[in-house]
Amino acid sequence: MEDFTREGTLPAQELMAWALDRYQDRFSIMTSFQAEGMILIDMAVRIRPNVRIQTIDTGRMPEETYQVMDAVRERYRVAIEILYPDHRELERMTVRHGINLFYREPVFRRLCCHVRKVRPLDRALQQLDAWATGLRAGQSEERAGVEKLDQSGGRVKLAPLADWTAAQVEEYFITHDLIRHPLAAKGYRSIGCAPCTRAIQPGEPERAGRWWWEEGMSKECGLHVTPEGTVKRALDVLLEDIISN
Repeated sequence: MEDFTREGTLPAQELMAWALDRYQDRFSIMTSFQAEGMILIDMAVRIRPNVRIQTIDTGRMPEETYQVMDAVRERYRVAIEILYPDHRELERMTVRHGINLFYREPVFRRLCCHVRKVRPLDRALQQLDAWATGLRAGQSEERAGVEKLDQSGGRVKLAPLADWTAAQVEEYFITHDLIRHPLAAKGYRSIGCAPCTRAIQPGEPERAGRWWWEEGMSKECGLHVTPEGTVKRALDVLLEDIISN
């Protein structure tokens, strides 16, 4: 494993430039077109106009997210690689557990996230040496320890905005007149699948609108935080049933 201590301290733009130069087409920005992702796209396109941009279409996305996707294509003249769940796994999951299984209990929500998001991401990462995500330490308690450069997953994962504040994000948006997700104006601070996302109330954490019906659970889908304990064991059993056929 290489020592990237220096690179892990670089400012966001410099870290992005380093990754684009080092990894070329084996590097991608993974985004759901929220504020931080839009900043990464803008930064990268200024450095390398043909940067790879990938997103996961779970099949349950808000219409507004597709509108933003098209707006990004038109503004930056970039191709967007869309990753989809395996249709066979999706069919088996919904036949066995229902289309809205995520409302039943947390383990079924995690199963849905795993089939619709985590597994498509894992397949895409097999073709990459490095990738970038818009995680910030200030977004939630679970993300407080996020590092700008992480090698623990077997490939280089960048979070160039890890040390940015919400104020810095807004300043960049204003300075560069970036495309805003339409739901942001309606109080949505973290946007995922339509059934699993709501606007937040004043004083609520940024990710309070995700899976709001769950009490005391991690507000993560599994892309960045691995479930632990009994929930993970139950998830493994359910997932094996979906992918082993």
